[in-house]
Amino acid sequence: MSEPQSTLQRNRIHRALSRPNLLMGADRELLLVTGLVAIILIFVVLTLYSALFGIAIWFVIVGALRMMAKADPLMRHVYVRHLRYRHHYLPTSSPWRRF
Repeated sequence: MSEPQSTLQRNRIHRALSRPNLLMGADRELLLVTGLVAIILIFVVLTLYSALFGIAIWFVIVGALRMMAKADPLMRHVYVRHLRYRHHYLPTSSPWRRF
């Protein structure tokens, strides 16, 4: 016997449309801002200490951003939304809580 034909329409969802926008395994905007700060620190100040500090900042922050993206690729968006709605959701257990 043949299987009954499905009347549902199938639509392809391309992987590029549903994946988070990452660069080097970290959030793209945060990584680019970190790179900009490191480049400014290295090439504007032009001392050996600022170059070492800029390189150290780059590696430390990129490592932290990659760990953050590995835990949740959309963590930056969730945190910004949390800050926006902070006044609506107060950190109390119920409206009738005693202060």
